[in-house]
Amino acid sequence: MKCLVVDDEVLARERLTRMLDQLEGCQVCGEAADGEQALGQVQALAPELVLMDIRMPGMDGLEAARYLLKLENPPAVVFTTAYGDHALEAFDTQAIDYLLKPIHPERLQQALDKARRLSPAQLDGVGDSEGRVRTHLCARNRGNLELIPVDEIAYLQADQKYVTVRSATQKILVEDALKTLEQEFAGRFMRIHRNALVATRLIRALEKDSQGRCRVVLEGIEERLEVSRRLLPEVRRLIRKGS
Repeated sequence: MKCLVVDDEVLARERLTRMLDQLEGCQVCGEAADGEQALGQVQALAPELVLMDIRMPGMDGLEAARYLLKLENPPAVVFTTAYGDHALEAFDTQAIDYLLKPIHPERLQQALDKARRLSPAQLDGVGDSEGRVRTHLCARNRGNLELIPVDEIAYLQADQKYVTVRSATQKILVEDALKTLEQEFAGRFMRIHRNALVATRLIRALEKDSQGRCRVVLEGIEERLEVSRRLLPEVRRLIRKGS
């Protein structure tokens, strides 16, 4: 079984790698220090199992596991953690397994045996617990996964069953629903139209087009998105508050 070890602590990765090397039928094919690196390594190395720490800087293990599910052939995932049930209350029934640090060889063997028996589809729903806010959105791009940091997104615009994500450097489609994104990122994005959310931090002004419709000016973005009459007072209040 090809295994990928993911942990932000070098010593933890080294210890787990040594333990896996001593188990029959295991091959450590790579390492990663955070969730974002893990996604890249999974796509490059195609491991069958990812042993992943939960609490890591940036993208944590739970968010990374959710994105892995979007792959055509996702690996099995076993979480590792030093924080016991407190960190896993919403997830322990959905993960294939989890290991408490310090990890014991016997317990590691049990987790690997379980991973061999279970289908990756049984990971469905990992990381969807209420209250968790993602650091990235995930898009499919020519068969690969592409991550877009939420902090870099200027606006989100509904496009039939997809949502266009616009940053300063690109446009790309994601499969999330606009309403779901509005709820998840409340306070960071403002609805200006039934089909559009914009980053509140980038709103600079309003201007009228040749037909007298109000459009919002976003810092660093050429496009001017239409603001509906119903939502116009709220946008004006935000601009006045920031001026």
